[in-house]
Amino acid sequence: MGNVPSAVKHCLSYQQLLREHLWIGDSVAGALDPAQETSQLSGLPEYVKIVEVGPRDGLQNEKVIVPTDIKIEFINQLSQTGLSVIEVTSFVSSRWVPQMADHTEVMKGIHQYPGVRYPVLTPNLQGFHRAVAAGATEISVFGAASESFSKKNINCSIEESMEKFEEVVKSARHMNIPARGYVSCTLGCPYEGNITPQKVTEVSKRLYGMGCYEISLGDTIGVGTPGSMKKMLESVMKEVPPSALAVHCHDTYGQALANILTALQMGINVVDSAVSGLGGCPYAKGASGNVATEDLIYMLNGLGLNTGVNIYKVMEAGDFICKAVNKTTNSKVAQASFNV
Repeated sequence: MGNVPSAVKHCLSYQQLLREHLWIGDSVAGALDPAQETSQLSGLPEYVKIVEVGPRDGLQNEKVIVPTDIKIEFINQLSQTGLSVIEVTSFVSSRWVPQMADHTEVMKGIHQYPGVRYPVLTPNLQGFHRAVAAGATEISVFGAASESFSKKNINCSIEESMEKFEEVVKSARHMNIPARGYVSCTLGCPYEGNITPQKVTEVSKRLYGMGCYEISLGDTIGVGTPGSMKKMLESVMKEVPPSALAVHCHDTYGQALANILTALQMGINVVDSAVSGLGGCPYAKGASGNVATEDLIYMLNGLGLNTGVNIYKVMEAGDFICKAVNKTTNSKVAQASFNV
């Protein structure tokens, strides 16, 4: 199409369209009416839990160090959106991920809102103890389905990583601290190419067996398609129940929302995302950001699925962090709403 005449372009703003469709997601202004609820596609979950990973996975790859007070304000804004899980930081060595060097200050500095969980990543027992000392009440361990990526990302083999995670999860269990497990490169690896569903299944089964309450399956470099997502999940679900699985999709090839919809149709109801599509991976060259939380909510609300999250407040938090790090949002919904 050619240029749209200005008079036509501004007949209805995107903000008006959002309001008219009630795509907000909170319990007052954004509640779905019965007609929308009954139009919900069969086979999809009624509620989808969104795990916001922007403050950690979203910012870890930023080359310019984000000031600690900006990170804290960002998390505090996200805490007021209706999100129930916000991944705060990573207790890794600052030598490996300089952006996360202020993990203790961030963890201690945020306001922890009732009803919101604030997990942190802990690669080993030392990181776990530092996280607990800083006030963490939920942790995550992060493995990979690729030997090469495991060595690049956490400097050990898959088997060695599992032994470390056993120690961390066991310690967490003794302290009644929930542990989540990540599996990277489930649909492809920047070093090894294709990853077999069986390998993903083996790693997921190990993490679930050691006590991780939820396993997040990551398409770290965003090469997956609905077809490869389906095959991978079919394999993993033979060993781990859908209720204990989540998906974590990067949008490098524009397939993230399609892959997430496939997962939802297969019984998954937990999705990781990052506001403004922030992210990448220090050890996965070329990987673009996570699926944008704004775009995910827009799709879920359009399907009649409840998230409990206010899309406008998420966009405001996204606008705040993008201005702070001098970036343009990767969210299509935010672009349409702010740039008219």
